[in-house]
Amino acid sequence: MALLQGKRVVITGSSRGLGRATAVEMAKAGARVVVNGTDPEALAETVGLVREAGGEVASVLGSVADASVCATLIQTCVTHYGGIDVLVNNAGQVRDRTLFKMSEEDFDAVIAVHLRGAWACGKYAAIAMREQGGGQIINIVSSSGLAGGFGQSNYAAAKAGMLGLQRTWVLELTRYGIRCNAFWPIAATEMTQVVFDNAGRQAAASGTPALSPAALGFGSPSEVAQGLLWLASDAANHFNGQCITFNGRKTALWSVPREVHETFRDTPFSAAELCDHYAQVVPEELYQPRFTA
Repeated sequence: MALLQGKRVVITGSSRGLGRATAVEMAKAGARVVVNGTDPEALAETVGLVREAGGEVASVLGSVADASVCATLIQTCVTHYGGIDVLVNNAGQVRDRTLFKMSEEDFDAVIAVHLRGAWACGKYAAIAMREQGGGQIINIVSSSGLAGGFGQSNYAAAKAGMLGLQRTWVLELTRYGIRCNAFWPIAATEMTQVVFDNAGRQAAASGTPALSPAALGFGSPSEVAQGLLWLASDAANHFNGQCITFNGRKTALWSVPREVHETFRDTPFSAAELCDHYAQVVPEELYQPRFTA
């Protein structure tokens, strides 16, 4: 039997890139999918590719920044397939600017799609999943939300917020059989093209050959989609509240945030005493993840 045989899946932002590849690969694995995007031609192409792969597909045009689109996405899956087993909150955009240059519109637009869209889709999916007795919500996150990204205050805040949603939903939804996990894909897409452009400029400036996406630690969308196939399958039923990194060749789990250097005392610390205490503590190292070995 195919890995996702009979699974009913909604994938936001699936008219291109990783979302499209995930829809196609999940369809090949037996899933029935609902796809979504804001470009009607690109969305129609995705629908055609899913059907060519032998899959059942429905589509919803519109931005998940609009809560009514989110509600329609979930309802479409319930109406067409009788329920929803997996929601993949993948929709996104970038408007990179440094803090000095970022406008309110730049900030709000990115937050609306990534964070509010994930919240609204998650809400409607959770209602449907609770009624049927379970399911899974997968939030697509990023290294920017885990370790920061230059010029990405909006994007990093949104992705970190999606991790906050996940951790809260684990507390609220586990009792209903609903699991929530985060997936950090490292895929070569239009959104990550800036990485390859920068690498090409650096290579040209130094007179060296430009590295391929694979050499930079990026997998193709179809390669990275394999990680989502596994996470959406019953083989991952023991995973809840986790954050998984995957680029097709590297996979890892991120540790759950926890306190270090805990110190308790019977009486309150004064500011002066905190000066003495932390003079002896080495601050935690700022961690930047590696894409390659």
